[in-house]
Amino acid sequence: MNAIISASELASELSGENPPVLLDVRWQLTVAKAAGEPPFDGRTAYRAGHIPGAVYVDLDRELASAPGSRGRHPLPDLAEFGAAMRRAGVSSSAPVVVYDGGQGWAAARAWWLLRWTGHPDVRVLDGGLPTWQGPLETSEPTPVEGDFEPAPGATGLLDADGAAALARSGVLLDARAGERYRGEVEPIDPVGGHIPGAVSAPTNENVGADGRFLPAEELGARFKALGASEGTEVGVYCGSGVSAAHQVLALAVAGIPAALYVGSWSQWSSDSSRPVAVGPDPQ
Repeated sequence: MNAIISASELASELSGENPPVLLDVRWQLTVAKAAGEPPFDGRTAYRAGHIPGAVYVDLDRELASAPGSRGRHPLPDLAEFGAAMRRAGVSSSAPVVVYDGGQGWAAARAWWLLRWTGHPDVRVLDGGLPTWQGPLETSEPTPVEGDFEPAPGATGLLDADGAAALARSGVLLDARAGERYRGEVEPIDPVGGHIPGAVSAPTNENVGADGRFLPAEELGARFKALGASEGTEVGVYCGSGVSAAHQVLALAVAGIPAALYVGSWSQWSSDSSRPVAVGPDPQ
């Protein structure tokens, strides 16, 4: 099953006999600004216009727990996550399509969580809402309650120790911008740098200028050059397990399974006992 879907394919499926459940997960990373700009409000953006039938999902409240020692976007309580998905109309027997404002990070986080907890048919709208050519609506639907019950997978998830080990035994990709990986800047977390042994692989290099994923062959070549290919154990982290989910999605498009370190750098860097590497060298 393909992990992504185009806008034209989505339009066709929405008018078909088994339309997918649509989840709108618009979200942006908020960094305090001196100008005092208000934080991005995904729900307000959703209410201003969304794909007909889509239900809004709040990344910070429904796809993550409160920030703390496990990172900035730790795993959600699975009972609460399941309840949120059922309220949104998610059932195990119905396909799900997730989209966001175009960056793809938030949609990928929802995709990863649903896949990791056992949903068999989840895809991300490639390029997000900007690619949608159909009408938008402002009314909020009331979906029929779904029946989805999360059943976490035995693989696909890394903790801090697992990420450290994988950096030695396989390939651990750092999905953040290169300057954060090198420790030149760190706008959010207490320490700059990267997990020793991790390879820099910025998420934005997975997509073209239009925000859509590069072809699977190009993604496969990119990851192979980074040491990640089919048969290699691969893991990904970022700042807080959001953009890294987009990298896991890109790897899936390329046919390469990968695990996600959800706590990511926000968890790693808050633990003074964890080693930190700086500069372009993985070590």
